Parts: sequence; C-alpha cells; structure tokens
Amino acid sequence: MYVAGSFRWADDTFPLIDPTDGAVIGAVPEAPRELVDEAVRAARGALAGPWGSMSVGDRSAALRRIADGIAARFGDFVDTEVRETGKPRALAETMDIPRAIDNFRAYADLLYARRDSTFHTVSPQGEALNYTVRRPLGVVAVISPWNLPLLLLSWKVAPALAAGNAVVAKPSEETPGTAALLAEVIHEAGLPPGAFNLLHGHGAGAAGEFLTSHPEVDAIAFTGESATGSAIMRAAADHVTPVSFELGGKNAALVFADADFEAAVEGTLRSAFTHSGQICLCTERVYVERPIYDEFVAALGERARKLAGYGPMISAQHRDKVLSYYRLAVEEGATVVAGGGIPDFGDDRDQGFHVEPTVLTGLPSTARTVREEIFGPVCHVAPFDTEDEAVRLANDSAYGLAATVWTTNLSRAHRVAPRVEAGIVWVNCWNLRDLRTPFGGVKASGIGREGGEYSLDFFSEPVNVCVRI
Repeated sequence: MYVAGSFRWADDTFPLIDPTDGAVIGAVPEAPRELVDEAVRAARGALAGPWGSMSVGDRSAALRRIADGIAARFGDFVDTEVRETGKPRALAETMDIPRAIDNFRAYADLLYARRDSTFHTVSPQGEALNYTVRRPLGVVAVISPWNLPLLLLSWKVAPALAAGNAVVAKPSEETPGTAALLAEVIHEAGLPPGAFNLLHGHGAGAAGEFLTSHPEVDAIAFTGESATGSAIMRAAADHVTPVSFELGGKNAALVFADADFEAAVEGTLRSAFTHSGQICLCTERVYVERPIYDEFVAALGERARKLAGYGPMISAQHRDKVLSYYRLAVEEGATVVAGGGIPDFGDDRDQGFHVEPTVLTGLPSTARTVREEIFGPVCHVAPFDTEDEAVRLANDSAYGLAATVWTTNLSRAHRVAPRVEAGIVWVNCWNLRDLRTPFGGVKASGIGREGGEYSLDFFSEPVNVCVRI
C-alpha cells in the first residue's frame, strides 16, 4: 500500500489467487481503519500543501511523467495484469495497458484545452463581468473493479489528479498488482506526498466501506456491480457526498436481416465472449430479425464451440455463480446451442476457474437468465419481427449501459440508435472507444458520465465570480 508518500504493509493479509490454475501467487495486505484514516488525512494535507498550489502546467507535466513511467514498465504491467486476471496476453497488451497510458496523456492535454466561461452582463441592477473558475472537489475515493484493473483505475485517477484533487484509491482485492505498480510509478514521478494514496482490502465491513463512508471524503468514483453501488450510495447519503457510478449491464445486440452477416456474427462473438464476458460492455442479450435467425444461431454456436484461449473466471466464487446461471437456464427451458459446462484441458488449467462459452435460445423475456446480469461468457439469442419490437426488447431491462445495432440501412441505424435506452450505442462495431466521448449508463447501470471533459466536470466544481463594472 502507499500512504503519505511511503509504502506500507499490514498485519492482516489474504491470499492472492491465479484464476488460471487456482494457485496461490502472493499475499495482499488488508488495510485497517486506522490506515484508511491516515490516507484521508494525507490527502487532505496534500491539498493544503504543494499539491494544492501546483500550477496547471506542473500538474500536466506530472501526468505525462506517470504515463511515461507506465510505458517504461510496460512488460511488468502486462505480466501482472495477465497473472491476476487470467485474461489473454494480447488483450492486456493491446487494450488494458495502452489505454491506461493514454488516459494519463489525454488528461495532461485536456488541462490546456479547458476554457472558462465569461459573460458580459447588462441589467437594471448594473453592468458586470461574470466568469467561472473551477476548483477541485477535494479528497476523492476511487474504487475500481477486477475485470480491467489498471484501465479503469487510471480512467478515474488521471482526471481526478488533473482537476487538482487528492486521491485515495482502493482496487479490487482480487487484482491489486497493477495498482501497486502504479503507486510505484507515481512515487517515481515525484508527486507530493498524499496526492495519491493506495489502500488494499475488501469492501463491506473493511477498507472499501471505511473509505466510502469516511466523513472527510469529498467525492466517490466507483465502477462495479449495481448492488455494491447501491450500498455505497447509502453510505454517501449520510454526508451528501457526490458520486460517479459505472455499474452493471445486461447489454443487447440488435441484428437486422440486412446486416453484413459475417461482420454481425464475428462482432457478436467478440462482444459476448471477450475476456470471457467479464467486461461491463459485453453482450448478454442478442435479438436477431427472424429471416436470418436460425442461420445466425447456428453460426454463432459453431464459432463459440471453437473458441480457445479466452481465459478463466476471476475466482472460484464467480465461476460457481456463472455455472449456477447455466443450470438455471436449463431449468427455465433454454436450449443450449453451445457450451453450458466446464472445459476439460487435461493440464493445470483444470484446477482453475474456467467455464465454456455458452449460447442459449428458447427463453422468454421474463426468464431470470435473460433479465439478470451474469457477467460471464454467455448470451441468449431470440428472434424479432419488426423494428419497433427490436427496440422494445432491447429496452426491456433494468439496465442500460451499452448496445450494438447491426444493419447496413443507414436510416434505420439513425432511427434505432437514439431510441435504445443505453448510454452507449455502437452501430456495426463494438467497444470502439474515443476517450473524449461520454461513457456511462442509464437506469441501474450508473450515474453520471466519464471521459474527456465529462470526467473533469465531475472532479471539479464551477464557481461563478461576478464583478460589477
């Protein structure tokens, strides 16, 4: 852990598990309440000291040093990400670590692109000049998940630091390694003590709860499951603490008969099974126009059965949860087109937490398997007959994070996309991201938006100054 500019340990620890083979690969310290208090005090002290008075140019330079530090240790970050998550190495090398570097560089640039508003006011009360300035919120708690550990941690830490806040971060207890490496990079980048602090530990009744319910925390940024978000919101309510939440999803794909069939099948295969479905943006509900429905199901099922190297579930507990939904789907009357069980590798991976990529059909929209987030390599495919029905099915969910629309009809794409109740709608692609665009969901999928100016707006507070002329 990293508090007040120095690295710390704790008397209590818990094991770190490699999900690929179930082996214990390390120990993780559990932060006691006293250390959480110290981290928050250190953050408060940094705001009152050199960090709080640092110029925009110096903050921007610090973010660039952090980005360069991650790039210099690229292999260490990739190795740690792969070891702790079990994800394919290619995914860590092309998405997780590069995007983390981009996050720090992007916010170093955005600091110079920010413009304050100015208004010349003439009214019966007099003439005045109104202008806005933005100030940091203060001490920001950042809670990040296990599926994209460094990417989603940096997605919050970079704009929070850019806006001048002091950060106390707690990564998932299951993937602490890249956060610890980031603390080393930040230390070497020379940020003042307390500007960034890192704690490890569990959530409820432990470091996560101690941090999010702390009366000296000025804002909370959290990515994770919706139930945890609800618990954090209840804790934040006691102090009216601002929150930014990116929560769960039960994302839909709409495949129209005029779609490029090959692109739609491959795109859905990717959106359903990348990182074994353990990405909040993954597709779990697929709706296909009836004329191509049977052909699409057959093609998707065939390719799902041939998938290899897709990685394990993050833990034994999560594997058991996903398998319980596989059993539930059968109990609810599903047809298992592909998968539905545990793969047999014949090597050490059989001791890990793998499940088969699974394609289901035949369930009504009321089935729990169709309505509840599973967060594994599984999708249910159902037919539709009209454009209106497709939109209705996509919107028939408590969640609203992301969706995909597959069609070659440009007019239809522009009609359908705005009608889907989701924060992000991709047309003929999936997970094609621009870091400047708003990211977030509606309904149970979250509160607020992240990315570009949207993150800087959350992590800072506008102040209007009115000067009578």
